[in-house]
Amino acid sequence: MQAFLNITQIVLSVALILAILVQVRGGGLGGIFGQSDTVYRTRRGVEKTLFQLTIILLVLFIVIAVISVRLS
Repeated sequence: MQAFLNITQIVLSVALILAILVQVRGGGLGGIFGQSDTVYRTRRGVEKTLFQLTIILLVLFIVIAVISVRLS
């Protein structure tokens, strides 16, 4: 069981790192492709989905970490 939790935690941490790195500070995904980031706008489409995915990955990572500590 502990090995499964460790592998799950590693996979979640890599996915979380990738999700955070894809997000460009301030400009969103449009900043990668040269879009002006001086205009304030709400998250839409892929940016919103990526933001929500990051939160879900973070919550799952914390839950798995707490379960792993409790079982060890």
